[in-house]
Amino acid sequence: MAMTTLAEAVRDTLAQEMRRDESIVVMGHAVGTMGGVFHATEGLLQEFGEDRVIDMPLDEGGVVGAAVGMALYGLRPVAEIQLADFVYPGLDQIISEAAKLRYRSGGQYRCPLVVRIPYGGGVGGGPYQSQSPEAFFTHTPGLVVVAPSTAADAAGLLRTALRGEDPVVLMEPKALYGVAAAAAETADAVADDQFALPFGVAARLRRGDDVTLVAYGAMVHPAQQAAEQAAAHGVEVDVLDLRTLMPFDIGALLESVAKTGRAVLVQEAPRSCGYAAELAAVLAEKAIFHLQAPVLRVTGFDTPFSHAAEHTYVPDSDRVLGAIRAVAEF
Repeated sequence: MAMTTLAEAVRDTLAQEMRRDESIVVMGHAVGTMGGVFHATEGLLQEFGEDRVIDMPLDEGGVVGAAVGMALYGLRPVAEIQLADFVYPGLDQIISEAAKLRYRSGGQYRCPLVVRIPYGGGVGGGPYQSQSPEAFFTHTPGLVVVAPSTAADAAGLLRTALRGEDPVVLMEPKALYGVAAAAAETADAVADDQFALPFGVAARLRRGDDVTLVAYGAMVHPAQQAAEQAAAHGVEVDVLDLRTLMPFDIGALLESVAKTGRAVLVQEAPRSCGYAAELAAVLAEKAIFHLQAPVLRVTGFDTPFSHAAEHTYVPDSDRVLGAIRAVAEF
């Protein structure tokens, strides 16, 4: 059976789309000769040449700023930030320029830009190479923010981004880059050069009537494990993988909670003011009469990411299961 990793899905989709559309260019630090630090652009330089696969200085503001300019002049740049922790020098270009160009020009200009950002822990990166800054981007009007949890979803979301007209931040969970999905349908989806996923549509990974469990990116996998463990104790969990963080699938979230009356939200980022807090606020505003227990969040901690205690910092299935039991027994 075919095995496809998330990194391979990103690489193959980029190659397919670059063959289809000559306006797509890939740029970033070490994306060409090195093939990217996680090898997600490996082989692209050899096929498409240095005019379309551009090794840039280690200057995130310069990388994103150049990409914004390219997008304004008709190209479709894909800017890779080597690690999420290094994106901050490029925030001004993403938030103040790319996100606002369509609005500030009254629709006269568009910015079809994809910013690929490897994020999160799970690879022993410590406090400088493990951050999850998705809340910065979901808080910014004008940006689409996606976070795949599988190779197929990475391919489908990336293709939609490359064919769209708006700036997209693609949060790639680096803990999953090398995880092989041994499913024929996954390999088929990655190989299909027309396979695309719409933004704003969640995936229901498991059906249950007792608790709603919401996750995205790398946290989908411990969430699924916890749901299976809960089922062994007689608690059936409805598992939603958001896939798109902004805009997110409000309908699927509300439909599930109306059925279960209970919700657990999982994120890897620190707890305070994190993305899960927005989901909790939506439930408080729109689902209060359905809720039969407090909405619980399972998150990272309000500290810098710990290298020595990474296994404690990153939510695992035991922590998620504890939250499931707490809301089920409330």
